Amino acid sequence: MRKKKKIIEKSPTVVTNSRIVLVGLVVVIITGVVVQMLRLPSSPPASTKETKETSHTPTVGYQNKWLERAFAVTSLFHQVYTPCWEGAYGAIGDAYLFAATNDSSLLRFHLEEHDLRLMCTGTWVDDRAWVCLAEMYWWDFTGRKNFALVEDTKRRYLEARREGRLSSHEGFWGWYNWSPTHRVNERIFTNSNMNQMANVACWLFEATGEQNFLDDALLVWNGDKQFPGIIQTLYKGNGKWEGKPGLAAFGKQLPWEGAEYCAIGASLFRVTKEKKYRDVVVATAKYITNSANGWLDPTDYFQITMDGNGAFVNYLLDAYALAPEELPDVYEKVEVMLEHVWTNHHGKASVTLHREYDHGIRNGWNPNGGEDGYGVDEVGTVHAQGEAARAFGMFAYFANKKETEKK
Repeated sequence: MRKKKKIIEKSPTVVTNSRIVLVGLVVVIITGVVVQMLRLPSSPPASTKETKETSHTPTVGYQNKWLERAFAVTSLFHQVYTPCWEGAYGAIGDAYLFAATNDSSLLRFHLEEHDLRLMCTGTWVDDRAWVCLAEMYWWDFTGRKNFALVEDTKRRYLEARREGRLSSHEGFWGWYNWSPTHRVNERIFTNSNMNQMANVACWLFEATGEQNFLDDALLVWNGDKQFPGIIQTLYKGNGKWEGKPGLAAFGKQLPWEGAEYCAIGASLFRVTKEKKYRDVVVATAKYITNSANGWLDPTDYFQITMDGNGAFVNYLLDAYALAPEELPDVYEKVEVMLEHVWTNHHGKASVTLHREYDHGIRNGWNPNGGEDGYGVDEVGTVHAQGEAARAFGMFAYFANKKETEKK
């Protein structure tokens, strides 16, 4: 609600000529200042300048440009951080950045100053999945000794399981945003975001050895005697996936056209060593990164119609990590994609992809805008910056690994 202007009655005092001159000078000065400010639209606000001076900087200088860029991106992420699913995006990227650099400030941020175990539960299942995955990545990259993270992931997972969110509600097994018995004023559906809980289940099996977690993951992928899983329902062979259409975050079964199942397939292969999971991951990565199939720009390889690009990079690099010899072009295309973002489409973007004064990154990476998704036009918010930290941090890990192997 707008506040009413306070009305002040004018004094009947006569204004002298000298006062008129003085007032006129003040008006001229103020006008000049305003005009000068309008000529500097790209200057960062004062609050940004103040926080930038105290933001995260690595303890050691890094020659690898991708490490430097990842730290620049995550610096703003730390400033806008919130302890929920958006924060979990960046926590995943920071885990990879920590693995590459062993920078203790990243460790302190996520395990001491902002304890991952205290992150929100969220409402939909994918909210929990992102937090669980962040916890498991940090468990992995800190030597697999911090079992408090595993226990919290297990708690979150089992709570969702008890609520009945693992279901065959739509005729095939999957994780649903709500249990079919929930009374909510929105559609109850499954998609590959929700099914990242199958990825979490693989991690929990690996950490605990408890068979029920692997059984859940296999149920989602393969189904049982009564209902199929996602592989029979959504996978059409040769790397192609097809599902129900809709808004990317609200009903579309494959928001990233199947790339997201690279992460789950890679986890299933890691814990079972069964070649069939690896084959699907490799085929999917090849299909999705082939620009002839219409998902990626043929020159700069950004997603043409989608937001949430940190997740997309995560899924592709999960596939690359599984089969680097077979998927070398996945790494190369992600590098081109991120260079496109960093340079604002080589200086030609009509929307801001990379805000240079504080390294805010846009949530959608199409240089002309117009994507589908959640908060596509946001730049530097926790949602957008968390996704960016995820993408740049994860890629910096692989870039640093390749550089180290050359030496």
